[in-house]
Amino acid sequence: MILLHTGASGTTMVSLPRDSWVTVPAHLRTSTGKRTKPAKSKLNASFSRGGPELLARTVEFNTGLRIDHYAEIGFAGFVKIVDAVGGVRMCLPRAVRDEKSGADLPKGCQQLDGADSLAFVRQRHQEAEGDLGRTLNQQKFLAALAKRAATADTVLDPTVLYPALGAGLDTLVVDRDMTLRQLAAMVRAVQGVTDGRGRRINVPVAAVGIPTPQGSAIRWDEDGARELFGRLRHDLPVPEQLPRR
Repeated sequence: MILLHTGASGTTMVSLPRDSWVTVPAHLRTSTGKRTKPAKSKLNASFSRGGPELLARTVEFNTGLRIDHYAEIGFAGFVKIVDAVGGVRMCLPRAVRDEKSGADLPKGCQQLDGADSLAFVRQRHQEAEGDLGRTLNQQKFLAALAKRAATADTVLDPTVLYPALGAGLDTLVVDRDMTLRQLAAMVRAVQGVTDGRGRRINVPVAAVGIPTPQGSAIRWDEDGARELFGRLRHDLPVPEQLPRR
């Protein structure tokens, strides 16, 4: 999950690892029809229990931020959009090989098609920071994809533009209040991060692999997270170093 903030102080992309140990607010379980009390769980559990609505509420509950809009893309849609814009150029500092994701990419700059792109953003086992390394790769790729989608040859060439639009409309899930203008603004904001007009960061983390009833999880750093989300809430610049406990 990536939280995208835009404002007078610039654009910030904050990755929220799926295994973050957070409080899921009270909700109606879609599978059982029963109402549950607030309880600790992994962040991705909120999506499986209540879809985008509960995921957004959980992020709001744990960050103190208001989520204005939501966009979601599945694996198949991801591949279609990348292929529709003719692939995305990525420069890798080292070779990436991961059996579980299927990634097998050489070191250096290269054009990734949809399948290779999906394998790249899913891989984590060769990342020193595991899920945290993967989230930063996802941010880097998303920014590069947005930049590619907004380049002149993509925008002006109907043979590229229309398949890209079709792929997006077929595979994107957005909230009911999202307009095409707002969706375009979101893409431009992500593109701006690539051009140096914003920051890509992970939520501050205190511990990785903490034992929980649902397996190992990630615990946010309370002081760092509180400072980060407070600055975003008040549209203040995010410093390079956040306070840690």
